[in-house]
Amino acid sequence: MASPQGSRAPLEFGGPLGAAALMLLLPATMFHLLLVARSGPARLLGPPPYLPGLQVLWSPRMLLLWLTWLGLQAALYLLPARKVAEGQELKDKSRLLYPINGNPIYDFFLGRELNPRVWSFDFKYFCELRPGLIGWVLINLAMLMQEAELRGSPSLAMWLVNGFQLLYVGDALWHEEAVLTTMDITHDGFGFMLAFGDLAWVPFTYSLQAQFLLHHPQPLGLPVASVICLINAVGYYIFRGANSQKNTFRKNPSDPRVADLETIPTATGRQLLVSGWWGMVRHPNYLGDLIMALAWSLPCGVSHLLPYFYLLYFTALLVHREARDEQQCLQKYGLAWHEYCRRVPYRILPYIY
Repeated sequence: MASPQGSRAPLEFGGPLGAAALMLLLPATMFHLLLVARSGPARLLGPPPYLPGLQVLWSPRMLLLWLTWLGLQAALYLLPARKVAEGQELKDKSRLLYPINGNPIYDFFLGRELNPRVWSFDFKYFCELRPGLIGWVLINLAMLMQEAELRGSPSLAMWLVNGFQLLYVGDALWHEEAVLTTMDITHDGFGFMLAFGDLAWVPFTYSLQAQFLLHHPQPLGLPVASVICLINAVGYYIFRGANSQKNTFRKNPSDPRVADLETIPTATGRQLLVSGWWGMVRHPNYLGDLIMALAWSLPCGVSHLLPYFYLLYFTALLVHREARDEQQCLQKYGLAWHEYCRRVPYRILPYIY
């Protein structure tokens, strides 16, 4: 039976109290990480370093640069010479996304507008990839250039971190169309969570390894560097292979590259892949992502926990996201999803989880 007009999906992230706590905790955590990376001890779990004065924290010039950066990315987004891709089909009763009995704090955090647009400018799609991801690469590059200025040349560890993360961002931009099928685009509204995450959390915390290496240089020999490169290559191979297989199947199940894969039919008319990468674990792309996250941290050595914050945070994020995705797939596919879980019992890590 269809949900009544005033119904609301189960609250996520701890409801209004959890949303309010996260809106305070996330900016504070990001600020703490940036200060710790510059401090001498660089202790992730230690007390906060000395807080700089307001004249250091606030700069009208930096605000102008940030607004200019957003404006430049928006102008590039609107260029007429661009590819236009179709997104996922929306539900017929889209008004169910805007109940009048919502909590303002929770709604502000998650966002109630799924695809906020002004004419052809899609705010969520724009923020999802462009300003934050490209800004992340530019911050990394700034750390590399600053290290070259201070020490004569960038360290091998700095080169590895920049190279690995440039590959990751370049892959995301090259396969930009694939973001249209992600949970962020198809399910989550555009609120504080995605806006802060895309514009602040991603560029400033994902570049933490490069910031750490600038202030805490680490020796790295060629043999160890080669092993780290191999780890990153394995992670990228799994990540790209799984995502490409899924996207190819969604576009054209008859494509020769995926036509022989075993599937499970569903009541919605779609089919679930149960072989290939998606027969190994339910989220092989998450597995590749986590292996790459480990490779990004290893050039920073093992004497500090701080460079491994991204790996720890990203593990928690993907486990939580996987649980949300499981619930959505169960509601959408029903018995077919139960059969898929029986055939593919492991979620992310084979034989473990």
